[in-house]
Amino acid sequence: MKTIKGPALFLAQFADDTAPFDNLKDICTWAASIGYKAVQIPTWDARLIDLQRAAEDMDYVSEIKATVKEAGVEISDFSTHLQGQLVAVHPAYNELFDAFAPAELAGDLKGKQKWATQQLMWAAKASKNFGMTTHATFSGALMWHTVYPWPQRPAGLVDTGFEELAKRWLPILDEFDKYGVDVCYELHPGEDLHDGVTFERFLEKVNHHKRANILYDPSHFVLQCLDYVSFIDIYKDRIKMFHVKDAEFNPTGRQGVYGGYSSWVERAGRFRSLGDGQVDFNAIFSKLSQYDFDGWAVLEWECALKHPENGAIEGAKFISEKIIRVTEKTFDDFASTGADEGLNKKILGIN
Repeated sequence: MKTIKGPALFLAQFADDTAPFDNLKDICTWAASIGYKAVQIPTWDARLIDLQRAAEDMDYVSEIKATVKEAGVEISDFSTHLQGQLVAVHPAYNELFDAFAPAELAGDLKGKQKWATQQLMWAAKASKNFGMTTHATFSGALMWHTVYPWPQRPAGLVDTGFEELAKRWLPILDEFDKYGVDVCYELHPGEDLHDGVTFERFLEKVNHHKRANILYDPSHFVLQCLDYVSFIDIYKDRIKMFHVKDAEFNPTGRQGVYGGYSSWVERAGRFRSLGDGQVDFNAIFSKLSQYDFDGWAVLEWECALKHPENGAIEGAKFISEKIIRVTEKTFDDFASTGADEGLNKKILGIN
């Protein structure tokens, strides 16, 4: 068995225009100072990294590696959550996602898709350049507006949607395969890939592509009332990344899963800092250790109540205490009678 690596910190929610969060060196130094061993870098944030240069300029790669190492951490993975979202956007959400792409592409649905695809292609090469084997992203969504089956969906609509999603992602998956990097989709409400069933339908359309994998985040499953522990049993071979994020679901007589358009603070389902929600992380870390998960435990901080810096400080300690140092021997080895085939046959009554 393997011991899960960590703790690592996803920098997306911490990057800011104020020190020490406004550049890669200082934010990594801060992360190391509060107990993190690695950082996951959002590649859309120019304050932290230039994705194109990371794909094309090995001197720049060496420079970034040295900066991070000097700060006292390493890079666990890169993320293209925002770019991945733009690979597939329904026209109804066009303007809502304008902020995810360069300003000159505002309102240009096809232009944003083309830009996002190029970003993913660079991310594949950049991941290889940095010696990474996993990459975090979103699938995007063409069908989310039809997620609830009313009005009734026309026959074949969902199948057509997954075929188109697969068509857009197959060239990207092939590019990642060329560089030996797994694409790990964070299964998330608002994405066409948001649970096990949708992931399986996509997997079928991409011919069970070996690079199509999962970023496991139990918080999104709590909010969907999905059995997030059994999920690991089912998809263990495709889970390549792990976001450690907490959540709670407290339905009332007034609201449930859909939240009644309430703010995050007022919703029945909301994200919480580690240890403040309902996720059974003891069970999760046990399952992932049992199945030899060979990756990082990465804190993604999102909380409706707590300050992010407090969440990060508490999160490093929380993850460190949950990581199981796996055993190299069986607990009852002391009572072993050793290996003796003759004795085994005698015990079984075999002549």
